[in-house]
Amino acid sequence: QVQLVESGGGLVQAGGSLRLSCTASGRTFSRYTMGWFRQAPGKEREFVAAMTWTGGTTLYADSVKGRFTISRDNAENTVYLQMNSLKPEDSAVYYCSRQETGIGVVAVDRFGSWGRGTQVTVSS
Repeated sequence: QVQLVESGGGLVQAGGSLRLSCTASGRTFSRYTMGWFRQAPGKEREFVAAMTWTGGTTLYADSVKGRFTISRDNAENTVYLQMNSLKPEDSAVYYCSRQETGIGVVAVDRFGSWGRGTQVTVSS
């Protein structure tokens, strides 16, 4: 079973940047599509971004396209989310997740392992 630990959240002003990191335990990180989701108070968890294990395919939510960038370092079992031009509506708990089936593709409905999350707060 994989363990995912997020870090890098915090409080930032609108227009600022943050870089989230997620480190996974275990030896199977490099074969899996990894992704980021977020959940704001009173809202359902939503997809943010994902990347296949080779980095050949990425997918972003429309709300973050052009502002967020997902990347990964398979040697370090780590996936990143660079967030630029942050807006107050980006405030949420951000979760790292592993897609459980489907090597080489991104399938938003197949994510199953979750970290505990890291809080991102963007002030106006």
